[in-house]
Amino acid sequence: MDQKELQSFQEDCLALLREKTEGQVVSRRAFLSTLAMLGVSPALFRLTPARAQARELVVVNFGGDAITAMTKAWTDPFNKTSSLKAVIDGSGGTSAKMKAMVESGKVTWDVVDRNLAASLELGRQNLLEKIDYSIVDKSKVRPEHAGEWGLGSYIYSNVLAYQADAFGGRTPKTWADFYNLKDFPGKRTMRKHFDGQLETALLADGVSPDKLYPLDVKRALDKIKSIKKDVIFWATGAESQQLFRDREVTMGSVYNTRAMVAKAESKGKVDYHFNQASVWVGGWLTPRGNPAGKEAFKFMASTQEPVGQVELFKMLGNGPVNPTAAAMVPAELKSMDPGSPENYKIQIPADPEWYATNSATVLNQYLEAIS
Repeated sequence: MDQKELQSFQEDCLALLREKTEGQVVSRRAFLSTLAMLGVSPALFRLTPARAQARELVVVNFGGDAITAMTKAWTDPFNKTSSLKAVIDGSGGTSAKMKAMVESGKVTWDVVDRNLAASLELGRQNLLEKIDYSIVDKSKVRPEHAGEWGLGSYIYSNVLAYQADAFGGRTPKTWADFYNLKDFPGKRTMRKHFDGQLETALLADGVSPDKLYPLDVKRALDKIKSIKKDVIFWATGAESQQLFRDREVTMGSVYNTRAMVAKAESKGKVDYHFNQASVWVGGWLTPRGNPAGKEAFKFMASTQEPVGQVELFKMLGNGPVNPTAAAMVPAELKSMDPGSPENYKIQIPADPEWYATNSATVLNQYLEAIS
């Protein structure tokens, strides 16, 4: 998943949070949120240099109410024990900004909220610090979430959601059912971006999950084109949810966060499951030459604690990346956690190596195929 698509998911989580709180989620950092939405760095409004005596540790995300959520879940607890104060910059940690900082020698960020594919892309350009696993605990994430330059921070999924009363009591259980218009009739919905969508096509076409990567792009696109006339392609998470609300579709490939809300508001008339879902992980990155040095990894280590991860899940819907956090998720939310051992084992982890290498080229092919 490229930077724009991770940002798209994060922004959708923020939209969900605003909907659930009727726009009331604000904090003393609301000013920073506003600046972020305007695309202005909060650092420009500090009266003293952001790096004055290295007394701050700057954590960068994509702004909005993620500032509120990550402050409560992660920076506030860190600040109670650290000599440095962690502050959140919501201006968005794009690859271009990190590259410019590192190459100019003027790095002002310490920890950046991105993904593991970006860590491969940027790390191989010598733009990132390697994760210091003498400070960060590998045992608190799954092996595939402990990268050379990136550390898993939260989990989300692309799941199969469906109208529970649309098929005479039958339940679509696999992506083969999704592509089976005869036995499961009706309109479908899929993303306008290709991440997680090619996987649905190949699984439906008989590819074994353990043989999925590298993705056979032509085969996947041919399969998608075979049902294209019956698919409404969504651009935002809100749009995907509305399609179910209006009963314009009987099935869809959607974010687990949107499926969760759709199920709740419909009182179970919309349902979903994690079987064969494409599971993704956000990730922490550290620009090379970050001012706070090793303190960045101390912050990452602090975010591995289950309590903070569960708090973020309750506020944004992002699943805990630490498997031990599953036991702390409230009972009424356990079935909705994409990172729980029960749900994770039936999903297919997206391959960051494949996406880091192929995203730019394959996206254009996908958009052409669905147009």
